[in-house]
Amino acid sequence: MKFFIDTANLAQIKEAQELGVLDGVTTNPSLMAKEGIVGKQNIMDHYRKICEIVTGDVSAEVISTNYDGMLKEAAELVKIHPRIVVKIPMIKDGVKAIKYLHGEGVKVNCTLIFTAGQALLAAKAGAAYVSPFIGRLDDIATDGMELIAQIRLIFDNYNYKCEILAASIRHPVHIVKCAEYGADVATCPLSSIMALLKHPLTDIGLEKFLADYHASQKAEKVKS
Repeated sequence: MKFFIDTANLAQIKEAQELGVLDGVTTNPSLMAKEGIVGKQNIMDHYRKICEIVTGDVSAEVISTNYDGMLKEAAELVKIHPRIVVKIPMIKDGVKAIKYLHGEGVKVNCTLIFTAGQALLAAKAGAAYVSPFIGRLDDIATDGMELIAQIRLIFDNYNYKCEILAASIRHPVHIVKCAEYGADVATCPLSSIMALLKHPLTDIGLEKFLADYHASQKAEKVKS
């Protein structure tokens, strides 16, 4: 499973890249605003900076909700860097835009997926990724992992090459479950990725190993 980081924070992206497990980045207008990135040119420049840090796909989201507007924005976004994947919302004009962009050889990430039917439409239109928001489904007492399983089954049934990009991940258990259920990608905050490193028994074991090592070194010095 690929790991994407869901942020516009350059320091966090660099840290994830240096960890050696980062495969890409997803962003959205909310994440840009959180970093104080405002204004069209500033946003474009920020996308370029992200692309220069990572070696994988970088999803850049359109703001328009109509067909012509989405295509115009997509044309501008793909000029930024070859790693840019255009992020299109799951709406009627969005599906039409995905079909057109796929025909033009542009990779698209269809976002705001909440049903298997939506994922199916996006895949048929030619999306490279679909982004089911599992955390938001969990928030309304719906099993987000069941959606991952449904989409995986459908895509495997018909050999769709579209990748399942699990989004709205809230904690490390979500990441592990996504891997179990066959998601191709998990996009999440850096904190969730780093939390995978942690287990109390690992800390206890390392502390014991180091204590034993230092004790043996002291004993060796006494002998000599």
